[in-house]
Amino acid sequence: MATIQIVHMNPGQGETSYARNSTIQKTAQDRMKPLIEEAVTAFCGVSVPKSMAIADLGCSSGPNALTLISSTVDAIHRYCMECAQPPPEMCLFLNDLPSNDFNSVAKSLAEFKHSQDVSSHHVVVANMVPGSFYERLFTSDSVHFFCSSISLQWLSKAPEELAKRKIPMYDSDERLRLLNHEIVADAYARQFRKDFTLFLSLRARELVLGGRLIFSLIGRCSSNPASVSTQVWKVVSVALNDMASRGVISKEKFDTFHIPIYAPMENELNGIIEDEGSFQINKAMAHDTFLATDGVLASPNTIAAMVRAVFEPAIVQHFGFSAGIMDDFASVVERLSTTSAVEAEFPLACLCFSLTRAR
Repeated sequence: MATIQIVHMNPGQGETSYARNSTIQKTAQDRMKPLIEEAVTAFCGVSVPKSMAIADLGCSSGPNALTLISSTVDAIHRYCMECAQPPPEMCLFLNDLPSNDFNSVAKSLAEFKHSQDVSSHHVVVANMVPGSFYERLFTSDSVHFFCSSISLQWLSKAPEELAKRKIPMYDSDERLRLLNHEIVADAYARQFRKDFTLFLSLRARELVLGGRLIFSLIGRCSSNPASVSTQVWKVVSVALNDMASRGVISKEKFDTFHIPIYAPMENELNGIIEDEGSFQINKAMAHDTFLATDGVLASPNTIAAMVRAVFEPAIVQHFGFSAGIMDDFASVVERLSTTSAVEAEFPLACLCFSLTRAR
């Protein structure tokens, strides 16, 4: 199952759309803003180029699509105003897979560009770049800032060896699940290392020397022992397994469902970045994925609606579900997402990194 074929969020503005169920992702973006401010200050402190290119990788759609781009633009304008320097001309790029809802992105981008033209009278050029961030997207040494929020946990594809060996991602038989746990975990970890290493090497070619890469993704913290045995797809698998046990979905179909997504440990990320060698780590932070900035844990209903908005297209493509069956899925996820269950069974973290291209 290749990501480029199946990964996109629920489109449109409806009740189950990503646009209306992405407050958890918005929190992650808000937590990246200090990293963006620091990166802009450090980069522009050397010298402010005449023109700058800024790209958001995995922008998705809805109200969050322009958050990182606009935060970076605002930070650059603030810096130039405080230092009494003319702001650069800016070229903005919003990237996601071709299956993304780019219609809504285009409208938001046009409105943002118009607001910049009216308020600042500075040159702002806006573009959309459909394509996988596991391939070249820009020319060499042409981008100054890359941002990416809650996207890099998506793999280029699910580990092929599991399908070849007919090993389910989450076996309905608990004995077999425990027996194959390490095989599944290692297969996903190897695929992530391969993909993330490629991602870093591609962005290093496209960034100017000293350019910045600020990203967040869903991960795990080694300080939490419960994190070791969980994965970002676990709540989806447990819900689908419940439905298979009740005969709502085919067990055979469930056993062949492998989601191309992986939540790395923070020390895994550090190791891959160091081994790839193109980037210097400026700062790294970890936050509770489901905890809002005001300290309130997301409700089970909010978590279930978000999980549905993110995973429904992939689930429907594989199982051929109707809306009614997806309602059943969301209900099971909501039941699984009590505070105690989230903390004990699905202890995921939002990992935020700020990197500089060092060579």
